[in-house]
Amino acid sequence: MKKLLIILHDLSAGGAEKMMMRLAGALADAGNDVTLLMLTGGGLHAAHLDPRVRKVELRSPRTARAVPALARFLRANRFDAQLAALTHVNVVAIVAALLSGTLARLHVSERNAFSHDKHVNPDFMVRLAYWVAPLLYRLIPNPVICVSRGVAQDLIDTTVARRQDVTIADNPVLDDDFRDKPPGLPSHRWLLDHSSPVIVAVGRLAPQKGFDTLISAFATLADSSARLIIFGEGALRAQLLEQARSLGVADRFDLPGYTNDPRAEVAAASCYVLSSRFEGSPNVLVEALSTGTPVVSTRCPHGPQDILIGGLVAPLVAVDDPIALAQAITQQLSTPRELQRQSRIDAAARFMNASAVETYLAALLRRSSP
Repeated sequence: MKKLLIILHDLSAGGAEKMMMRLAGALADAGNDVTLLMLTGGGLHAAHLDPRVRKVELRSPRTARAVPALARFLRANRFDAQLAALTHVNVVAIVAALLSGTLARLHVSERNAFSHDKHVNPDFMVRLAYWVAPLLYRLIPNPVICVSRGVAQDLIDTTVARRQDVTIADNPVLDDDFRDKPPGLPSHRWLLDHSSPVIVAVGRLAPQKGFDTLISAFATLADSSARLIIFGEGALRAQLLEQARSLGVADRFDLPGYTNDPRAEVAAASCYVLSSRFEGSPNVLVEALSTGTPVVSTRCPHGPQDILIGGLVAPLVAVDDPIALAQAITQQLSTPRELQRQSRIDAAARFMNASAVETYLAALLRRSSP
């Protein structure tokens, strides 16, 4: 049994937070003693943390101000490996590990396309973290764990990080018995009546997710009975609703908010669409594939090409091309649902907990990859 620590800012509704929560539980499943530490604390996913995982909340008012408290915690508690996630948390963890003498046991991870993600948050301290992080990544003893080959290559191509400064580990997206567990019932009324095709997307209502392109594509579909649901919350809610009204599709479009069970919603849909402008390794795309539901994705950096095997599993279209996106959606809606269903499920199986945990343990404990 190894004593492992995961360091996050909180357990809010983001994909990285959800994956770290799942990773903590999967590492516990593998027989390890796992602690999940939050620099601030709380968040939507906190209630779903595996009870075997010890939860620590430093309650720092800001992530950047958590360095002293984290350093004290690392001095007082010896772990075989420490894993931080998200760029600004990585910087705090590196400084605290240096002060506590635990840098040799620290690993950091990048969850998104660095060259794109660094422009998203305007906060000065976050921007500073993105500037200094690649310099630190060259100096720390352990390589940065990236969630996909694309994320790793992006870090090499756009920063001072070198190939030896990165490694790759898959996200633990699915339970090991996902094939044997039927999805739950959807919550949305349109997914319960099946009277017309329903397209589903899931994600933060933010520019990264390209939902404006998806709405434009949806408005051009020949089937005027089709409906579009986007599950998620974010700053663009009013803007997306106004776009749907201006395009005349407001009565067939809904933003119901965050969903606790995206697999259940997607499983009942006619088609799932990932319209993102950039990603790291889109977990909801894997969840969608695991249900067997037809899928369409942009060929965004990074992740979809790898997950969809270059388009063999499902169509890949150019980013910000509503015409191509509409054509791909139409093709999927007109194709028998069972066609390539098993291929979609098989592609998702790579991201089962047990397989993903082995890639993480290989990186954290410097073992040979499985």
